[in-house]
Amino acid sequence: MKKILILTFSRVVKLLANIVKMLSYSFHWLLPDKRFKIPAYAKPLLSKPDGSLIPKTIWQTNFTDKVTLPVYVNYLFNRIMAPGYEYRFMITESRRDFVSTFYPKELSYYKSLQIGAAQADFWRLLVLNKFGGVYLDIDAHLVWPLGDILGNEEELYIITGRKELSNYFIASRAGNDNLKIMIDKIVDNIDTESSENVFYLTGPGVFQECLEQTVVPTVSYRYAVNQGSFTNEYFQYVDKPEGKWNKQQRNTNIIRK
Repeated sequence: MKKILILTFSRVVKLLANIVKMLSYSFHWLLPDKRFKIPAYAKPLLSKPDGSLIPKTIWQTNFTDKVTLPVYVNYLFNRIMAPGYEYRFMITESRRDFVSTFYPKELSYYKSLQIGAAQADFWRLLVLNKFGGVYLDIDAHLVWPLGDILGNEEELYIITGRKELSNYFIASRAGNDNLKIMIDKIVDNIDTESSENVFYLTGPGVFQECLEQTVVPTVSYRYAVNQGSFTNEYFQYVDKPEGKWNKQQRNTNIIRK
């Protein structure tokens, strides 16, 4: 019964999100330069202590904190769906500063990555390993209250519609051995230049290689987190001429030679 309720709610959210997305074309046609600022920090909307093993922090990143309307609405929706969670956001420069401060040994590997998405892949594991919390891609949105999704888990990973692990949603306590394994794998991938594709070098491919999805705690995207309902590639990269990582890597080496 609960799964049916979640799926019904998810469909309603997707419908409303797509309306927001369609209206945003007109909004940005009328106001092409209008942008909304995502804060570096926002305190919880509600103070509600509980016994959660995963720190109540949502982490996100993007190349800029000035975003289009649908991306901003996506951010607001996640805040509503996780009212007891603080919010932390880093742009490109802030990510580098974080790695420099807390992971000096990994900094040279991080700096060798020339594509922002690859840097973000690496950073999300490092920040969760250090502080714990929940990572969400900038276009990902919750489909059910976050606390209920996590339950009493110490870590939780997303399963996509292809029945594969991905990295657009990660929840974990700090100091998780599985995060450390994937961090070391990314370092090795960079060191050996194991792939010319971000997906396998730093992205979901690392999760699929390092984690056994029948062993680690997982949740289907249907009951937890969807992508691209509120926004799309156009609204996310309208201010980034080189476009999404899969286009950028065609003309840019992932690893600085």
